[in-house]
Amino acid sequence: MYAPKSSFMKEQKLAAINDLSSPLFRIVSLHNEDEVSRRRLHNNMCAFHIGKGYLLTVAHNLRSEAKLLLSITADRFESEVLANLDGSERQSFNQWYTLDPKTNKRYINPISPEDERSVISTLGRINFDTRWVTLYQRQIAKPYLLIQQRSQNFYNNPAAHHHFDPSLIFFDNVAQRQSYLIELELINAFYENDVALYKIINVHHSIIDLIPSFQVDSEFYDTSNGDFFCLQSAPSDMNPGRMLNEANIEGIIDQFSPFGDRIGGNYNLEGLRYLIKGYFRFGSSGAPYIKFDPSTNSFKVNAIQSEACAVQLTINNARETNSQWVKAIATPLFNVMQSINQFVGN
Repeated sequence: MYAPKSSFMKEQKLAAINDLSSPLFRIVSLHNEDEVSRRRLHNNMCAFHIGKGYLLTVAHNLRSEAKLLLSITADRFESEVLANLDGSERQSFNQWYTLDPKTNKRYINPISPEDERSVISTLGRINFDTRWVTLYQRQIAKPYLLIQQRSQNFYNNPAAHHHFDPSLIFFDNVAQRQSYLIELELINAFYENDVALYKIINVHHSIIDLIPSFQVDSEFYDTSNGDFFCLQSAPSDMNPGRMLNEANIEGIIDQFSPFGDRIGGNYNLEGLRYLIKGYFRFGSSGAPYIKFDPSTNSFKVNAIQSEACAVQLTINNARETNSQWVKAIATPLFNVMQSINQFVGN
């Protein structure tokens, strides 16, 4: 007996938010990734798997500054930090950052909020580059895929589970989830379109094969009809919860939005965009917009959450600061798939 479209869509909706079948994950930046006691996770971004170990998220965070430097090799600390400081600043930085001879790295000590502000201010004054893309290039931090599940084995597969380095598996007491860290490589960033492409590296192929993925719908649409949804983190947390909510393509935009980059120079987010009407939460940058394909009875990813779009209100005849963030701007993958396919293949 033929099942109606609504029945297939309901099944796919449930699969999109289930931790064993959803292609929605987080990409995090790790400092000291191979030192468990010193490892720190930052720069938490939505991302989604499009198959073969390739993931998409936004690019704008790459050129934002981490500001506080957690660790650095001793040579680089000497040549790029201390060499640019005066005598009193060098004394302070030598107290704030301790050398570990075993790793030949400097690590920041627990410091007061006032001292932390001094570190951030001084690094900014000497133009030490703490943008995430630079920290990746210099191996000061690395991007990792974070996958969290209720299952005690990776996708209920003991064999794949045992292919993990034990140091990259931990139980998150806050999330109450088994958590896995998988190393990534930044392949390319399409800054104009606010899209970044990553690839899973240094893992057994069985791990990649188990990670759910979306097929890509690279068509450009000017309307939607109850078949377009945003898959993002649940409203109450950054992870591991997921939420799927209807979104509507309300309009199309030829976007031009300046983005600040103090060190590398400002650039523009520009080009074709969707104007989206529907709930989105702050922290949803990188979330996929998915469209139901009745020919395959499955969701395909069509766009990526990029920017908030404010609606300005007049309150007491004033407009400044009177904004409601009720709409979103999304990049259709139509813009970048030809470039991405040069890396991923068809």
